[in-house]
Parts: sequence; C-alpha cells; structure tokens
Amino acid sequence: MEENEAAPPPLLVVDGANVVGSVPDGWWRDRLGAAERLRDSLVPFAARGLPELPGPVEVVLVVEGAARGVAALPKVRVVAASGSGDDRIVELVRAARAEHPQRPCLVVTADRELRSRVGALGAAVAGPRSVRP
Repeated sequence: MEENEAAPPPLLVVDGANVVGSVPDGWWRDRLGAAERLRDSLVPFAARGLPELPGPVEVVLVVEGAARGVAALPKVRVVAASGSGDDRIVELVRAARAEHPQRPCLVVTADRELRSRVGALGAAVAGPRSVRP
C-alpha cells in the first residue's frame, strides 16, 4: 500500500443463509424476502460496526440459492454465490487479506467448518446473534 493510499475499512462478511436460518421465523416460505430483511437490518452496522469490529466497516452479505436476487444497498454490498456460499465467503476473505494483510475481517456465521476455514485466513468470527435484531 502506498503512503497516500488510505487503508480500506474493516470488512464484515455475513453468511446470509446461515444467519437467516438461525431463527425459525418462517424464512423458508420466502427465502428472498428473508434475505432482503437481513440485508436491510445490516445497514446500521456499516456506520457503527460491532463490538469486536468498530465502525465504519464495509458490509458484505453473501447470498445463495433462492436468495440470489437480493439487490445491494448503498451501505450493504450483496454478493451472490454461484455455487457454495461458504466457498464464496472464503474467497472474499482470502482476497481481502491478500490485498491488505492487516485489514481486520469478521465473518458472521454459526457454521463450524466455515468458521475454521476463515479463521485459518486470519479472520475473526462471530455468531448470528451479533447481527440479529
């Protein structure tokens, strides 16, 4: 990174399917709508961050399957995984850490295997409750 280049903000990556599925509120009847509600609820985190990742942060929601049609918002980037959402999350963390090795990354998921995979790349992890209202 050049001296005059500003470091990017910390990265918050949310495993959409895992977080949506963490609350049995009927999400399975409308996966797209549930992912849109989650996206909308993530907007405030862009400015304030989380206790373990102070804001402002770049918020990325990774969606897959029936939720792939979710549109981005100005404060929440949406990445549609063409295959495995977990693999896409790992790719995002790997790319962010390769570009800026000191950039803090936090992945929100309860998936044990994904937690292990991103942890090996230097990302911190938090459970779904950290971003649920």
